[in-house]
Amino acid sequence: MIKLIKSFGYAIKGMLIAVREEQNMRIHLVAIGVVTIVGIYLGLSALEWAILALTIGLVVSLEMMNAAIESLVDHVSPEYHKDAGKIKDLAAGAVLVAAIVATVIAVYIFGNKIFNLIF
Repeated sequence: MIKLIKSFGYAIKGMLIAVREEQNMRIHLVAIGVVTIVGIYLGLSALEWAILALTIGLVVSLEMMNAAIESLVDHVSPEYHKDAGKIKDLAAGAVLVAAIVATVIAVYIFGNKIFNLIF
């Protein structure tokens, strides 16, 4: 049981490191705040909240994996190396794809709600 509690502590420590040290994570947190406020205002359904929660979780998780990969690459290859740059670019690209998909989903959900409010 102590081992399990410690593992949660390490995970929380990792989350705090990401928020403290990763600028993009702080940007994502601001976006999450905006999405939450707008979602409450627009009265999203349970299904819409679930879809947004999944996309938020995906983006935040990938951002943390990207940070971990970048940190590992920097540790293993402190000097510039073409393959190290490629690895970091691929990881960053994964986050970008998830963020684009999350944005498209948010635009669809919020756009539909806003359209229905206006018309």
